[in-house]
Parts: sequence; C-alpha cells; structure tokens
Amino acid sequence: MIDRTHKLPVVRQCQLLELSRATAYYQATPVSATALVLMRRIDELHLDHPFAGARMLCELLRREGHAIGRRHVSTLMTRMGIEAVSRKPPSQRHPAHPMSPYLLRNVEITRSNHIWAADITCLPMHRGFVYLCAVMDWASRRVLAWRLANTVTTDFWTEAVQESMTNYGAPIKDTSSREPGVHGGPESARHSDQHGRTGCWRDNVFVERL
Repeated sequence: MIDRTHKLPVVRQCQLLELSRATAYYQATPVSATALVLMRRIDELHLDHPFAGARMLCELLRREGHAIGRRHVSTLMTRMGIEAVSRKPPSQRHPAHPMSPYLLRNVEITRSNHIWAADITCLPMHRGFVYLCAVMDWASRRVLAWRLANTVTTDFWTEAVQESMTNYGAPIKDTSSREPGVHGGPESARHSDQHGRTGCWRDNVFVERL
C-alpha cells in the first residue's frame, strides 16, 4: 500500500492509511544458518524427549557442544511453535459448539465403504512444518485420499474428502437402502478428534496409528 515513488512522503502515507511508520520501514531479517541448525536439532530433541522444556533442551544442547542459553532456546521454541508436552486437563470446547456423539459405538463394520475416518497431523520438515490430512476406509484401512498444506485451512481437507467421494462414492450405511454411512469430515471434525469421550484417541485409532 505504501508507494515510495509517490510525491507524498512515506510518513504522510502512513498517516492517511492509519499505519505505524515502523510497519512501512520494517525489513524482514532472515533466520541465520546457525539458528536454523539449532532449530533443527531442537526439533529432533523435542521428538525424542517431548517432555523436555527449555532448561532440559538447553542442557542437552550444551552437552553436544552448543554454546546457548536457556532464554535463547525458549525463544527458538516459541518461534517453532513447540513446547514441552505435559499432562494437562482436556481441552475445553466452546460452549456454543455442541458435542457430537461417538457414532461408531456398537456399530459392526464388516465391509469397505461403510465407515470413513479422517484426521490431521503435523509433520516436521527441514524448515518448518506441514500439515497432513488423510481420509481412511475403516474396514480395509486403505487411505482413500490425502493432502499436504503449510496452513490449517478447510480447502485441503475438503479436496481430500471430494477426491475420496469422486473415486469411491459416499460411504454407504446400508447397501439395500443406500443410506449414507458415517464420516468424520470437515463439517464434523469433532467426530474425528472430539468424540463422545473427550481425549480418547482409541475412538479414532486407525487414523491415529497411520
């Protein structure tokens, strides 16, 4: 929005646009090669020791010969979006969002294209992370479709569901009546993650295992 070739000074343009001058003059600073190496190692240590906080990770890095302080480790962890995994109370759903019941309880699944399940997970990369969503047939354990994205938006999930339905049709509850089956899709993500029993990963065990 700021045009540095315009006759109006940059300061005046910021005033008209109600922008801070710091925004106009800000120059992004690239992450140094040293910081990238440390971030990669912190990510590896975090995967091996998910319970480790900044203090423990700092000690582990020092043992490997890295001259680094706890605050620097904490800063890098914040930039990477990781934190020590500890036992916490289950996440609380928003009061305005009703809890969907677990639809597979007491359901006998004996054939393909009866029940589909889905989930999203985060995968570490050389620089940053990507998100993987997958749609799986519950009976055959076959991955019907999957997508990767660098942000959690609805489009890549929707594309995976649409590809599954294009290639295999909608899941059918009853082949004689052609009633639709169950799918934890984007319109009801709570079926995939927030089931009738909060925090019980076994309710979505096959996708979790994948």
